[in-house]
Amino acid sequence: MSTFALDQIQAQIPQALVERYKDRPGDAWGVIAREHITAVVTLLKEKLGFKLFISMDAVDRLHLPAEEQDPRFEVLYFLRNIERNEVARLKVRVNEGEDIPTIMKVFQGAEWGERFCWDFYGIVFTGGIKRRILMYEEFQGHPLRKDYPLRGRQSLTPERPIKDIFRGPGTNGVQD
Repeated sequence: MSTFALDQIQAQIPQALVERYKDRPGDAWGVIAREHITAVVTLLKEKLGFKLFISMDAVDRLHLPAEEQDPRFEVLYFLRNIERNEVARLKVRVNEGEDIPTIMKVFQGAEWGERFCWDFYGIVFTGGIKRRILMYEEFQGHPLRKDYPLRGRQSLTPERPIKDIFRGPGTNGVQD
């Protein structure tokens, strides 16, 4: 991450930055308090020029050593400043049952990432959409959690009737 961006976050919203560190390749990361993520992302976009939302993902920390398991989940945000050629790498740590404020009002593209995190990990975003994006609606559970059964099987939903497979339902004159 841009150390410039971390310095600006620390200067302008000091209570938002919980931790700073560098990973193995030397990239800087900022851990943000969950209640301040919207303000931090707004600052990055509007004042610091990180206008490109790259992606977001989540990590289930259940099988890490005991001292690193709390909080259980991390939500990762990746933003880019094209003019400065810098990437902002942010984390928000959250326990099961806690909500994270949505950033969809700042970056509309974050809807897909938030729906993915909810669909596969069960992380809830306040003000976000809670509909499945990749799993079918009747699917029970969240398959990327570490406590999801490895050989867990669920019944498939019955196929919905389609009268004409080439042109779709209702286009071939067949009456129901």
